[in-house]
Amino acid sequence: MTDETILILTAPHDPQLERLKKNLPGVKILAGDSQASFAAHAARATVLSHWSGSPELFRNVFTLCPQLRWVHSRSVGLDKSLFPELIASAVPLTNGSGVFSPALGEFVLGAILYFAKDFRRLLRQQTARKWEAFDVTMAQAKTLGIVGYGDIGKAIAARTRPLGMNVLALKRSAPLPGETDPFAQEFFAPARLIEMLSRCDYIAVATPLTRETRGMIGEPEFAAMKPSAVVINVGRGPVIDESALLRALSENRIKGAALDVFDHEPLPAGHPFYSLENVLLSPHSADHTPDWLDNSTDFFIEQFHRYRKGEPLLNLVDKKLGY
Repeated sequence: MTDETILILTAPHDPQLERLKKNLPGVKILAGDSQASFAAHAARATVLSHWSGSPELFRNVFTLCPQLRWVHSRSVGLDKSLFPELIASAVPLTNGSGVFSPALGEFVLGAILYFAKDFRRLLRQQTARKWEAFDVTMAQAKTLGIVGYGDIGKAIAARTRPLGMNVLALKRSAPLPGETDPFAQEFFAPARLIEMLSRCDYIAVATPLTRETRGMIGEPEFAAMKPSAVVINVGRGPVIDESALLRALSENRIKGAALDVFDHEPLPAGHPFYSLENVLLSPHSADHTPDWLDNSTDFFIEQFHRYRKGEPLLNLVDKKLGY
């Protein structure tokens, strides 16, 4: 394949475009943030990459491109990007899985230590110039349950298991006979979610948002948790029933929550999460390291070389499952 036209959904002056053009010489690369930007070239486009822009724009541009051979999403989550025409098409779809996992794994580790050592109290006392000793807890020997044991889930386990934590993992398909995992000590099918949650001191939610996972952690699941449990969500906001989470936190039925994702983003200024002392908030930036955009672009470049050579693409998405 030598005559390739790549359409990039992003701002026309996105700095990452220079990095892309430098590493893909001779490839026609067109960027834009409106349907009109691609009208003259969509008929010849072979690759479409969604960096930014609305789901509506993604869908509209896709339907203009009859020659597409590959579609890529910079994001890992695809809950807002899987429109019917894309699902029904034979065009392969890939995502950015793996690019952001190390940073999210570190965020979960940090959130565990934040609650175990009560950093909020330390900061409060420091601000008040108050010297008051208190007891803290250990992460060692505590049980972490990971809801969604994909690439992010494994990155979480790899960073928490060395602390001496017990790691339980929930995944859609059970390990094959004889298959071992260096970090997770026990696996649970989705039907055993409540059983797993009841054993956990910390719960990391890392599953994508699909029809099956929307609202999967609700009132019955919170009722099964320990009063000392901490919920950490780095997957998608709607995987957790937000109203049920607010009740559990407000009534102190669980110890706390660390949240990087929400039902509605940006989180509205008057949202109760802002005022709860047992909540740690991140504005969906737990994976925004200084080089995250470079890493995302480099991954796309690597993928393009594989595509052009006819090699198997990484991170192929099952469009019907949604991940």
